Amino acid sequence: MNIETLFTAPNPIPSHALAAILALVLGILQLTRKKGTVPHKYIGYAWVFLMLYVSTSSFFIHELKIIGEFSPIHFLSVFTIGSVIYAIIMVRRGEITKHKRTMTLLFYLGLVLTGAFTLLPNRIMYTVLFG
Repeated sequence: MNIETLFTAPNPIPSHALAAILALVLGILQLTRKKGTVPHKYIGYAWVFLMLYVSTSSFFIHELKIIGEFSPIHFLSVFTIGSVIYAIIMVRRGEITKHKRTMTLLFYLGLVLTGAFTLLPNRIMYTVLFG
């Protein structure tokens, strides 16, 4: 493990990665705890903020250039931002099933799947975890 690699990476990579890790932890809490409670609501606010930060900050990271300055991961960021907005609208309308489905998909697609891409060889998080 080489955590120094993360903290010496160009901005916004360190804060982007730390926010994603925190969102992953909060997401696990959300998926395993009782829904509709006050803690669920406040953890949800924090998770939404972190997801929006991670998605937005990704547009300033150009380590993997496939389509000009961008990669397919950036399309997932657009999807994530739209999905967060949709999930908020659904919960405010009382459409809890749609909210739950959207948030669960966001967790798995926006964090787990995208996180798996960061573990490919020659990526910063690969170096952090595997030297």
